[in-house]
Amino acid sequence: MQDDIIAVDFGTSNSAAAILQDGRVRRVPIEQGSDTLPTAVFFPTRGGAMRIGAAAAEALIEGDDGRYMRALKSVLGTQLANESRLIGGKRRTISQIVTEFLGEVKARAEAATGRRFNRVLSGRPVHFHSNDSQRDEQAEQDLRACYQAAGFDEVEFLVEPEAAAIASHGLGRPGGLGLIVDIGGGTSDFSVFQSEEGRVRIHANHGIRLGGTDFDHAVSMQHAMPTLGHGGELRREMGEGRLPVPNAIYSDLATWARIPFLYTPETRRMAQDMARLAVDRKAMGHLVTVLDEELGHELAFAVEHGKIAANAGDEAARIAMGFVAPGLGCDITPASLDRALMSYRADLLDAARETIEMSGARPDQIDRVILVGGSSLMGLVRDVAQTLCPNAELKHSEAFTAVVDGLALATSRVARQAA
Repeated sequence: MQDDIIAVDFGTSNSAAAILQDGRVRRVPIEQGSDTLPTAVFFPTRGGAMRIGAAAAEALIEGDDGRYMRALKSVLGTQLANESRLIGGKRRTISQIVTEFLGEVKARAEAATGRRFNRVLSGRPVHFHSNDSQRDEQAEQDLRACYQAAGFDEVEFLVEPEAAAIASHGLGRPGGLGLIVDIGGGTSDFSVFQSEEGRVRIHANHGIRLGGTDFDHAVSMQHAMPTLGHGGELRREMGEGRLPVPNAIYSDLATWARIPFLYTPETRRMAQDMARLAVDRKAMGHLVTVLDEELGHELAFAVEHGKIAANAGDEAARIAMGFVAPGLGCDITPASLDRALMSYRADLLDAARETIEMSGARPDQIDRVILVGGSSLMGLVRDVAQTLCPNAELKHSEAFTAVVDGLALATSRVARQAA
């Protein structure tokens, strides 16, 4: 079996692997019938093999007894990454789960290619945590340790928008300035680049911790959570007057990475106490149902589906929640989606503008903006790009594979440096 280097894009929502074969990118089929693998895991309650990707989602949808987890990458660099919890009949940390996931990616890639991969070039966001340099550094250390524990002896990193630029720089005229806008599940990354004699010159990289999971959180809080009692009032146990319903449970329930940690006796008792005192007992009863029956991820998927439909312009889009109670749900329109995401517009605009300033260029000198990442398909992202760079041609690269393609192309450089 040949010893070789593999490129891995370990994403918040989706992952992919690729190699460079005879000078061309070959995506490795680590998920049957797809170039990408959902970054999700499922642990059966009574033990047994961990399921990943589509198989994990199928287990959740089919109602198998177990723990579904997604957005694992967003926890790296935080204390939660190394907190031990009972998952699938065994105490595990998120770091250990990431290691198991990467180990399975490695095994599938080796089985598909007949090669042994002891070296990996992994993508990483420009900043895992944009406002905390210590936590940002810790996140890379956590991810490196996970790769090493998964069986990789050598681990190198390349920032994701730079990888996307390597894969996409041909989309435009030679010598022109391009801007990569890479909006993933957990981060938004930007690169200003220039194509020179068939090669890519990076002028600036920048990024912030904002992505599709944040979009889902905002949509969920403004649309779905009110049907569970969010924004309501509680009667006081003693005396007159009312209190606002606490926000914390709803915020965690709208956060992909925190959903599995809500299913505790303490949280369930808190919800039951709120339901007893709630002015709208029916709505608060729906929250109790979600926690008792562990329906948080079904709710998150329903929100995601509604968001996608509204982003496509469907005026009749709906977040269907019949799995909580018959007929339960809420409407979501393109206009209400825009209102939910409006607060993120300035953050994206400022980050992209700062990247261009770091490069020494002006926004009107950018001749093309290349959108990468699943969340770049949101209308909000297109509007920001067109507002900032009015002279630029807007282009879509391979939304879900541009990063891994660029990483695979960059493995040749890594291999030469190691030789």
